Amino acid sequence: MSKIDELLKNEKVEWKKLGEVCEIVRGIRVTKKDLVENGKYPVVSGGIGYMGYIDKQNRDENTITIAQYGTAGYVSWQKEKFWANDVCFSVYPDEKVLKKYLYHFLLEKQEYLYSISNKSAVPYSISKEKILKIEIPIPSIETQEKIVKILDKFTNYVTELQSELQSELQFRTKGYEYYRDILLSEDYLNKISEKIFFENKYELKNVTIEEIAKIRNGKDWKSLGQGDIPVYGSGGKMNIYVNKYSYNKPTVLIPRKGSIKNVFYLDEPFWNVDTIFYTEIDDKKIIPKYFYYFIENFDIAKLSTDFTRPSLTQSILNKIKIALPPIPVQNKVVEILDKFQSLLSDTKGLLPQEIEQRQKQYEYYREKLLTFDENMVEREREREVTSLRGI
Repeated sequence: MSKIDELLKNEKVEWKKLGEVCEIVRGIRVTKKDLVENGKYPVVSGGIGYMGYIDKQNRDENTITIAQYGTAGYVSWQKEKFWANDVCFSVYPDEKVLKKYLYHFLLEKQEYLYSISNKSAVPYSISKEKILKIEIPIPSIETQEKIVKILDKFTNYVTELQSELQSELQFRTKGYEYYRDILLSEDYLNKISEKIFFENKYELKNVTIEEIAKIRNGKDWKSLGQGDIPVYGSGGKMNIYVNKYSYNKPTVLIPRKGSIKNVFYLDEPFWNVDTIFYTEIDDKKIIPKYFYYFIENFDIAKLSTDFTRPSLTQSILNKIKIALPPIPVQNKVVEILDKFQSLLSDTKGLLPQEIEQRQKQYEYYREKLLTFDENMVEREREREVTSLRGI
């Protein structure tokens, strides 16, 4: 028998509607004009994140909230004092139910809460009355404390793991950027070029982008048929696939509008829309991957022609100057930077995978700990009724 089975064995459980053991209180309305740039308290509204900040609070720390509108039914635990907006419910249990036990129970009911929201309304909404009709199993306070202790360990571990992996990712990113800056500097390129070509003095060639690549516009995809060719915009892959490609050779995509720092290297067929350029690179002069690292390192934002919505033009990009080393040196630089990129990719891959695994563990034990045998509880009720009748 597992420790969880031992914990729940012979546990006397009451089943109550939430309306019998807790109170749900709606928040008080604030609007965007009430928000303060450096406000002290977050405003919890109808979304997953904060609406903003203000300098007053109407709820204490360690409060359960449920979004009434927007992401209707979303359950959260507020660790700090906050302002509950009018589309945010605060949930307060009575003395029979521990607050943290109720929180874990509501998380177990998260998908159900989403399902009972009114999806015909815009935005989605959920009624207090529907929430209060949900039945909750109530074991002894002692057992609730033990269940909370177990489940909190899992949630704390996920939080710590996320922080550790994020720190490792930041560390590796800084290392990559440091060496990228050195490897692409003219001083380093000159030194390594002299070592490789020690018999003949070699000087870097200063060229413009238009001398080594042709920048091409993108086009709308809507007239194309469905296929397996990915479509790219300034935000990256658009989750749209068509039957025709713009280009099928190694290239660097450079955004034309919007997220102009989002530079992409591709070595597979693709279609690009009109918010992002692709490049036809002369690989006899420059290795496409080297060109990618150069553009990624270049402060492209300073070339924007519009500060309200960042924009780039072909004529401006064409005039960017690049110190061009010989092909063997480019190969060496790419080889080193690729290794750093691989380390970054490994860490980025670990982050969601490891957190997902731990989250699944938490959900497994949460379900096991909060799912009581209703038939057993019903039999217990019948025995109590029978004994009362005999008195």
